[in-house]
Order: sequence, then structure tokens, then C-alpha cells
Amino acid sequence: MGKLPVISGADAVRAFCRIGYELSHQSGSHMILRLRTPPHRHLSIPNHKELAKGTLRGLIRDAGLTVEQFEELLD
Repeated sequence: MGKLPVISGADAVRAFCRIGYELSHQSGSHMILRLRTPPHRHLSIPNHKELAKGTLRGLIRDAGLTVEQFEELLD
């Protein structure tokens, strides 16, 4: 497993949008993304300045990505 980057919730949203997720709505401090193509997945990303490592790892796993694939989306 690769080392996780330290990123904000907004940075994570931008990265996930590059693979087909779109911002559906915001509920409190969480931004809800949905995948436009099947399988229609949802991600709930906290709008924090720094995401906890466990939260980020779970989001990456829920999106069906590896840490390395996610890091490529950040570039």
C-alpha cells in the first residue's frame, strides 16, 4: 500500500471528479458525490482542510481505486 497524501476535502472532490464523479449536493459539512455511470456509487467527503488518513483510505477503496491510482488523479 502506498503512502497517503495529506489533502483537503476539496482536493479529494476534484480528484474524484476526474474519474466521473459529480457533486450531487452538500449536507452540512459533507459533500456528496455520485458516479454518473454504472455502478452508481456515492461518496460522502467531509469538507475539511485536512482529511483523516483512515477516511481518505476508505474513500479511495469505496471508489474502487488504489492509492497509486488516486495519487495520479491529484497531479
